[in-house]
Amino acid sequence: MNSDLTISTDRLILHTVLAPEYALLDESYSHQQLWLDRGFSDPIKYFENNKHPIKYRITQVLENPDSAKYLLRVAVLKKEPIIIATAGFHSLPNENGMIEIGFGVDNKFQNLGYGQEILRGMWDWVINDPNVKTLRYTVSPKNLPSVHIINKFKFKLIGQQIDDEDGPEDIYELPVEKYKDFYLDKSS
Repeated sequence: MNSDLTISTDRLILHTVLAPEYALLDESYSHQQLWLDRGFSDPIKYFENNKHPIKYRITQVLENPDSAKYLLRVAVLKKEPIIIATAGFHSLPNENGMIEIGFGVDNKFQNLGYGQEILRGMWDWVINDPNVKTLRYTVSPKNLPSVHIINKFKFKLIGQQIDDEDGPEDIYELPVEKYKDFYLDKSS
C-alpha cells in the first residue's frame, strides 16, 4: 500500500526520511536506533558507505518539512528489513512541472533489478501529484549501469548539462502522460 510516507513495490518498501531525521543524519550517519525505531536496520551502513544527498536536501526539508516525502527515501527489503538503497527527487516540481530523480543502490545489491524497481515505485507515486508534468533523469554517460537502466524506459535524451560534482550528464525526460500510457496497468 502506498501513502505519502511509504511506497511499496514487489520487493521493497521506500520509507520517507522524515524532516527531524535529516538533522540527526547530517550530524552523524551511524544512527542505528533511528532505523530500529522505524522497524528496519542498516547493517551495511548505507549512509556511511554510499553517496547520498542528505547535505543537499537538509536546507530544503528544514525550510519546508512537507517536502520530505519528495526528497529522500530509504529502500528497505521486504524479506529482510534492511536498507539497501536511497532514492529521492532533487526538489519539488519546478514551475514547469518538471521533477528530477536520483537514486543509489549499495554495491552488494546492484545488478539485481532494484534500481528499476525503485525508479518505477517513485515515478508511479509522484505522477499522482497534479503539479508534476515531466519526469527527468540525469546520468553521466560514463555510468553505464545507469545509462542501461534509463534506456529500458522510454525516456528521451534531450541534452546534456554540466554538474558541479559529477561533470557532464545526459538529460532524459518523459512527460507524465506518456509515462502513464507506457507503464500504468490499463486493466484496473
